[in-house]
Amino acid sequence: MKVKKYTAPTMPEAMKKIRAELGEGAVILNSKMIYTGGFLGLFKKKNIEVIAAIDPNPKQNPREKRETPYQPKVQEQADPPVMKKQADSAEGKNTLQFRKEIAELRSIVQQMKTNNGYEYYPESVRKLLLKLKDQELADKYINEAADHLMNISEINGTFSSEELKAEVSVYLKKELGAFAFGGISYKKKYVNVIGPTGVGKTTTLAKIASEAVLEKRKKIAFITTDTYRIAAIEQLKTYAQLLNVPLEVVYKLADFQKAIEKFNDYDVVFIDTAGRNFRDAKYVEDLKKMIDFKNDMETFLVLSVTAKEKDLNEIISNFSTLPIEKFIFSKADETSSYGTMYNILRNEGKGAAYITAGQSVPEDISEASPEGIVDLVMEGIEK
Repeated sequence: MKVKKYTAPTMPEAMKKIRAELGEGAVILNSKMIYTGGFLGLFKKKNIEVIAAIDPNPKQNPREKRETPYQPKVQEQADPPVMKKQADSAEGKNTLQFRKEIAELRSIVQQMKTNNGYEYYPESVRKLLLKLKDQELADKYINEAADHLMNISEINGTFSSEELKAEVSVYLKKELGAFAFGGISYKKKYVNVIGPTGVGKTTTLAKIASEAVLEKRKKIAFITTDTYRIAAIEQLKTYAQLLNVPLEVVYKLADFQKAIEKFNDYDVVFIDTAGRNFRDAKYVEDLKKMIDFKNDMETFLVLSVTAKEKDLNEIISNFSTLPIEKFIFSKADETSSYGTMYNILRNEGKGAAYITAGQSVPEDISEASPEGIVDLVMEGIEK
């Protein structure tokens, strides 16, 4: 029996080679996925290795008519039904074998999808990718980072684990570089924070206002539309007293217009809004009736880092009809996973203004940046 090994990128190409050399009667004995080439364990190419065989001297069928020197050559006749049945059986066997190989390949592909294909990367790369997944970084961004690592490794050789982390960090920061980051611009008079209930809008607003008064020496005032919670009004009144600045409570658009006129000679007016169920579309419509978003205003959407990404995406969608400048991420001290922040910024193509991490005013707030966001992700890997 003649046995040969064939290697090709795909099963159809391997079968083409086998049939060209061994013929249609070849039988596949084994097949498997292999990796060839590469450099220092990286950039190996995936191939299919197939072992096929054929008997070069098959036994003659006793029913087959033979020619001898003493017999005149007769006209060839069609194969008897028995021979045709055997040929069909052999062809069927090959077909079944081929289908079996295809099924095995499909199983391999499915396994790769289930495990995100990380097991096929070098060990050091695979471990880093799994840690990024633990940080809840989206698969599409992990795959982008993996491709980047493989590309630079091919050029510059292998890397240590620390070097891989550094390269991923640089890459992720670069991908955020096109978005606007940083706090309020002080180019617009009105600063408005919106968002669902419980994300810390009032405390966040007080932190930003404290910076404006204590560091920027701005003349500021507060407006609150949160008339649904008495505690929220009292909380903002306390901050206003501590900063020695005025506060106006408004109930409708007319009240809002009067407050604007009253604070006409102020540098910055900070507007606190009510927190409501983000699934209630009426809440956004109520905001539009209460606040003139077109009037020289910066609007920031506050999102809690502790929330599920699915819920955050729904929140963003429901507030999408409002002119949101940037995001503010709150409660960063209450979680150890920060990949969601990165996902949202990339998905929305929008930057962040601040990250808050605690209740202290004005200490527990920092201006957001690509470096700060990615550093939190990379620090989370080590925890």
